[in-house]
Amino acid sequence: MGVTYHRNDFVDDAAATISVRAKAFNYGLGCFGGVRGYWDEKQGELHVFRLADHVERLFESAHILGLVPTVSQDDVARILCELLRRNDAREDHYIRPLFFVDSDELSPTLTDVPTSLSIYCLPLGRYFKSESIDLCVSSWRRVADNAIPARAKPTGAYLNSALARAEAKRNGFDDAVVLTESGEVSEASAAHLFMVRRGELVSPPSTADNLEGITRRSILELAVAAPLNLKVVERRISRTELYVADEVFLSGTAAEVTPVASIDRRRIGTGKVGPATAAIAARFRDVARGGDPAYASWLTPVWGRETKRSVAAS
Repeated sequence: MGVTYHRNDFVDDAAATISVRAKAFNYGLGCFGGVRGYWDEKQGELHVFRLADHVERLFESAHILGLVPTVSQDDVARILCELLRRNDAREDHYIRPLFFVDSDELSPTLTDVPTSLSIYCLPLGRYFKSESIDLCVSSWRRVADNAIPARAKPTGAYLNSALARAEAKRNGFDDAVVLTESGEVSEASAAHLFMVRRGELVSPPSTADNLEGITRRSILELAVAAPLNLKVVERRISRTELYVADEVFLSGTAAEVTPVASIDRRRIGTGKVGPATAAIAARFRDVARGGDPAYASWLTPVWGRETKRSVAAS
């Protein structure tokens, strides 16, 4: 039995419940974050990756939805680290903080309602079990930002992701590429997409109805710096351009850097992990596990002396 933070207290997982009448359950009224903790065996330390940025985005999501949290960003960061300690987290972990509308009334409203916080965690290694994956282009389109805010992470919006991924799975693929209403590449079902073509690392901008991804932002920053020194372009990508890409990979908190072998049964490049993808994955892994002091500010240690530092400092 693990420990979850739920409604202002640390409780056993089984006690972290809501009513069947809850607005959050009936209408998906809430928002969440996805955070990774990376275990470093040599240091005996669990590093939470870009904790401050994840917490800030969680609060931005709440602000976009009009939710009013009763805790501060510092509070959420401290609770998250304490939750990992209470679960004796000494391996790679995934952590999910959620703000949800904590009301059992009938109507689907986001105004004049209490907002509660829950955070749970679980051990998580590789999200996709294969080294590289096969994708299809989904018949489901990405929900437009003016319909359900893509810049936030609203819980209800992930029905769109679930439909796309379920369609892909039924047709023998690992995941799906989802297009915008105008027919351009947005992202995968729940991960960002990068393409390598003609010597450039290309990614759709965050204005293409996709999330402002923290892992995506990290990869963009690492890619242009030494030792990678890649040329990076953020622009629109068409569906057929993916078919002739040299390399494609997905990125995200759960997906990390996941190579793509094929899309719609078209082999990508050689069909194997490409050199740029391999280099980016290795660089990201090294930084996330504390291997480069230049990026120490991206990591919050759970077991070390610096655990109590503020979110702003992390």
